[in-house]
Amino acid sequence: MYSTPWCPYCVGARNLLNQLGVDYREIRVDQDIALRRQMMELSGRRTVPQIWIGATHVGGYTDLLGLQRSGKLDALLETAGGHQPKKR
Repeated sequence: MYSTPWCPYCVGARNLLNQLGVDYREIRVDQDIALRRQMMELSGRRTVPQIWIGATHVGGYTDLLGLQRSGKLDALLETAGGHQPKKR
């Protein structure tokens, strides 16, 4: 996940992934212009967060939340890395 520490959508994405028990790697783009350029080239977007699950570009926080609410996030996580969702 490309992010910044103060972006409210980044905070929301971190909170959701933590709540689900998902391990993720955070790439901070606030202090490295090369990483921000990389994020924009890979995603075609300028805003953070930009989230990938495995090789799948999910998009931003609202996209991630939409996947979770539609019930599609757990399957994507399982496919990407063997994630076993927490029992809810």
